[in-house]
Amino acid sequence: MGRWAVARYGDGSVRLCPLDERGGAAGPVESAASLAEAVRARPGVSRWVWRSTADAYPPLLREGVRVERCYDVEAAEAVLLGYEGRHGQPRSLAAAWARLRGLPVPEDPPPAAADSVQPSLFEAGPAPLPADADPLLVLREVYAAQLARTAAAARPERLRLLLAAESAGTLIAAELRQAGLPWREDIHRELLAQLLGERYPGGGEPRRLAELAERISRAFGEGVRVRPDLPADVIGAFRRAGIRLASTRSWELRQVDHPAVAPLLEYKRLYRIWTAHGWSWLRDWVRDGRFRTEYVPGGTPTGRWTSNGGGALQIPRVLRRAVVADPGWRLVVADADQLEPRVLAAISRDRGLMAAASGTGDLYAELGRLGFSGDREQAKLALLGAVYGQTSGDGLRHLARLRRRFPDAVAYVDEAARAGERGELVRTWLGRTCPPAGQRPGDSGDGGSGDAPYAVADGAADGDSAPPAATPAARARGRFTRNFVVQGSAAEWALLMLAGLRARLRGSRAELVFFQHDEVIVHCPHEEAAAVVEAVAAAGQEAGRLAFGETPVRFSFTTAVAECYADAK
Repeated sequence: MGRWAVARYGDGSVRLCPLDERGGAAGPVESAASLAEAVRARPGVSRWVWRSTADAYPPLLREGVRVERCYDVEAAEAVLLGYEGRHGQPRSLAAAWARLRGLPVPEDPPPAAADSVQPSLFEAGPAPLPADADPLLVLREVYAAQLARTAAAARPERLRLLLAAESAGTLIAAELRQAGLPWREDIHRELLAQLLGERYPGGGEPRRLAELAERISRAFGEGVRVRPDLPADVIGAFRRAGIRLASTRSWELRQVDHPAVAPLLEYKRLYRIWTAHGWSWLRDWVRDGRFRTEYVPGGTPTGRWTSNGGGALQIPRVLRRAVVADPGWRLVVADADQLEPRVLAAISRDRGLMAAASGTGDLYAELGRLGFSGDREQAKLALLGAVYGQTSGDGLRHLARLRRRFPDAVAYVDEAARAGERGELVRTWLGRTCPPAGQRPGDSGDGGSGDAPYAVADGAADGDSAPPAATPAARARGRFTRNFVVQGSAAEWALLMLAGLRARLRGSRAELVFFQHDEVIVHCPHEEAAAVVEAVAAAGQEAGRLAFGETPVRFSFTTAVAECYADAK
C-alpha cells in the first residue's frame, strides 16, 4: 500500500491518504475515528508519515498497535535544518509550514521537565496550526518540501538513509519506554540499605552519609563543621588547612594527602547514588517491575540519544544487581567492540586501519601489533588522541606513530578539525551536521560540498565572521568537529543496528528494553537467547554495510546472556 500520510484533528479523528513518490496525494482522503482504527485497517502500509512519533505512537502502543516504519516529519525537520546550517530554529510542523508560506514562525513548545513522571494536564502540546489550516494538507506540503530538500543535498541517498534511521529510532524509543527495563524493587531497596543505612524521618541524609559527614568534619579539627555536599564549604575547609583546590572533583581530591579525602570520596560516591537513584528515584521511576524513562533520539549534536528523566544512561554499576530478568527469561547484553575506531576505519577508508578492523578480536591489540611494538595501551592512546584531539603528553608522541602507520585515518579527523576551526559546517558520513560557529538566527550558510570524503567540510557557516584558526574558541570547535565526524557516524551505525535488530526480533517474544550509545539489552525467553545473540551480530554487520558500503570492517559485539545485568558486565 506504499506510504500514507495521517493527521489528527481536534476532535480526535484522523484523516489520511496515500502518497506518491514526491509526497503528493496518490488517492482520495479517507477518515477514521482514531489513529488506532486507521492503522489497524491498513496493515499493508509500508510507512506512515505523521507529525511526530512521540505524539502519535505511545497511544497506539497502549492499544496494542505497532507499526513497522514511519517518517517523523518533525525529527526530519531538525536534521534538515541542521544540514542547512539553521540549527536551533523551530522544528515543529507548524514552524516548517510557516517557513514554506512566509508566515511568522511559532516557537517550539518547551520540552517536558526532566523529572516529569507523567504528562501534566497543563503541559504544552504541539505548536498549533493556524485555525484555517487543514492538518493533513499541511503535513503533505511539509513532507513534499522535505523530500525536495533531501533530493537537493550533496549526497541525497545518504541523507535519506539518515532520515529513515532517525524515524526508526523514534519508534524504538517509544517501544523501549513501553517495554521498560526489568527492575527488582526489593533488590534495589536491599542495596540502598546496605550502602546508605537506614533513612531518617523528614528526608534527611541516611545514616551512612551522616556518619561520613561527621568523619569529614572531624578530619579538619575539633569543632569544625563541614557540609560535604557543598563544594564551596569543602574548598574553604581545605584552604584553611593550607591546601588549595580548584574544585572538588574526585581526580583532584585524589592528589591531596589529607585524612578528609578518603571519607569525602566515599561520601561523594554514596551521595550520588542517594540523590540520583535512591528511594525517591525508585518511587518515581519504577512501576510494575519495570523502569521506564523517555528516550530522546538525537538528543545531542552528534545524534547520540539522551533520556528525559530517570538517568537511564547512567545506571550505577552497583545498582545493576536490581536489573533481573523475569522468571524463565534472560537478558542478552551486547556491547559493540571498539565502535568508534572501527567507524573511523570505515569512513576514512584507510586501508591499513580497515585491514586491522576486519577481524572480530581486540582492535587495540591488533593496532599495537601492527604499529606499536605490541603495546596495546600505546595504540589505544594514539587512536583516542586522534579522535579526541589530544595535543600534549604521550598521546601526541603516539599520535605521530599512528599518522605514519594509518595516514588516511588521521588525515580524515585532522581535516574535520581544520574545517571546524575555519567555522565551516562539518558532517557525519550520512549527513548529520555540526552546529555552525557563531550561528546567528536566520543564517543558513550551506555552501555545498565536494565528494571527497563528504564527511568533512561543507562550506563556511558564517562567511568572513568565522573565528580565526588561532583563537582558543576556534581550536575548541576544531576538537569538537574532530570527534563529531566519528562519534556522529557511530551514532548513525547504532540507529541502523537497532532498526535491523528490531526487524529480526519481529515474531518472537523477545523485546528491546535498553539502549545506550553502543550497548543494547534484549529481554527474552531463555530458549530464544541463542537466536537473539545471532540477531544482534547480524544486525551489526548489516548496519555497517548500509551505513558505510562494502568495506572489510567488521562490527562485532561482546555479548553475554545472564539473568542479572550485573553478571553480564
